[in-house]
Amino acid sequence: MSRLSCPAGTVLFRPGQECPGFVRLTSGSIKVTLTAANGREVVLYRVSPGDVCLQTFACLTDGRSYAAEGVAETALEGEIIPHPAFRQSMSEDGAFRSEVLTAVARRFADYEQLVEDVALTGFDARLARVLLRLAGEGGSLRITHDALAAETASGRAFVTRRLREFARMGLVETGRGQLRILDRRGLEQIAED
Repeated sequence: MSRLSCPAGTVLFRPGQECPGFVRLTSGSIKVTLTAANGREVVLYRVSPGDVCLQTFACLTDGRSYAAEGVAETALEGEIIPHPAFRQSMSEDGAFRSEVLTAVARRFADYEQLVEDVALTGFDARLARVLLRLAGEGGSLRITHDALAAETASGRAFVTRRLREFARMGLVETGRGQLRILDRRGLEQIAED
């Protein structure tokens, strides 16, 4: 095992790269994104302590290279379990195997939610959910319209139009690269639709 320690903004993997091993975080968050040939980006998921990166899991179990990009959203601490040690632990250590497979099952549930959100949920509800999740209890966040487009699997222009409407409704206040939630309950009602 080797120690993992890196600052926010570090690119951990890119499409086409080989996987160095299984990452076990003790602190921090990794944002995993997929970028289309036209440059449009979508956030697939985030990896926090106790989570599994499906990209890494697929690389280690199926011998693939990465298909997405992983970036340290915050400073990271953890460990990297090399491929041979990961395979050995999966076959011989029942507790480790159970921990990994349970985390994989949770991650698949996240994917199901992403597909449901994109395919079956209206955009306003999807945008409201993202704003509430990213702003947390503080109600403010620093984020660009491009980043919100990636979070909602949509286009920047569409995000801009809907945020203008949310602002007109008194739900949010926008500024350059920042947003403040003014009516949390109103956004929660939209998110529930």
